[in-house]
Amino acid sequence: MAKRNTLAGYFIWLGLAVLLLWLSLRMLPPAAGQSRWAYLMHTWQQANKGWLWLMALLAMVSHLIRAERWRMMLAAAGRPVRFYHAFLSLMVGYLVNLVIPRGGEVSRCLNLYKLNRCEVSRSFAAVVAERALDLLCFAGVVILAFAVESHRLAAFVQSLPLQLPALPGAGIWLVAALGVLVFSLIVFLALKRFPVARKALRNFFRGFAEGLRASLRVRQPGLFVFYTVAIWVLYFFMSYSVLMAFEETRLLDYRAVLSTFAIGSLAMVLPLPGGTGSYHTLVPAGLSFLYGIPLPHAVAFTFIFHAWQTVIMIAGGMLSLIATGWSHSRTKAESE
Repeated sequence: MAKRNTLAGYFIWLGLAVLLLWLSLRMLPPAAGQSRWAYLMHTWQQANKGWLWLMALLAMVSHLIRAERWRMMLAAAGRPVRFYHAFLSLMVGYLVNLVIPRGGEVSRCLNLYKLNRCEVSRSFAAVVAERALDLLCFAGVVILAFAVESHRLAAFVQSLPLQLPALPGAGIWLVAALGVLVFSLIVFLALKRFPVARKALRNFFRGFAEGLRASLRVRQPGLFVFYTVAIWVLYFFMSYSVLMAFEETRLLDYRAVLSTFAIGSLAMVLPLPGGTGSYHTLVPAGLSFLYGIPLPHAVAFTFIFHAWQTVIMIAGGMLSLIATGWSHSRTKAESE
């Protein structure tokens, strides 16, 4: 039953991603006799490929740093692993994430066990702590973006169709408090009704606490913090590089890059395969609403940006899968 529910949930999210992609493509009004695919290809041909290759380089550097940071956390938890194995497992996880939302977190731990015999419980605890750090960094990016572009971003949020009606003063806090209360009650009743869910939640928080403790015990905390900041700075410059690759977005300044980065990060947080659909919906809407980029150009830009990122992840993930199989076979042969 649990497997059936998981499969049903996956297809629901996959269907939503396809629907959002379809709606985004409908925003492209190609010229007479020109298909939407031809319009996208024309936009790709006009792009400055140097900036796109720079973006690919920055992406790979960020993956290398993330793998090293994960390795530091595992070493702090008493399970040192090779950097090469951590990097291969990370890239395999990114590949799985393109198919199964959030499946990469588990698959990279399984891949690391295959390569290094690192217990999945320990590696997953470090992944949970890593995601907590990412959540803090994401919150910092959003706060910084609102500090820089407060009026524009506030207007953009108000323009979204899921916005709550305006409430005076304390009314907003009352609705928020009621929402938290109702959610807490639902969670409490669910945990009381389903012991399996209660056990899973307890194990999750144990892993979360263990991972956080491990992250605080790293041997070089200053270097660990530097890696964490560097990853998100590289993400910012990846967005900057792609914006510079297109004539329509080349004149946007750092504030626009920061806003686009924040909106894109929000889209990637949603549990859709690799951000497919959510990214193609939110980012074009933000570029068009905030900075007056014509919607067709914004949609084409977003499709190419996301596709380029996806190609990088597929290539890196497939090569890592091949390298994992080769390394595992060699290790197995040496042990026999």
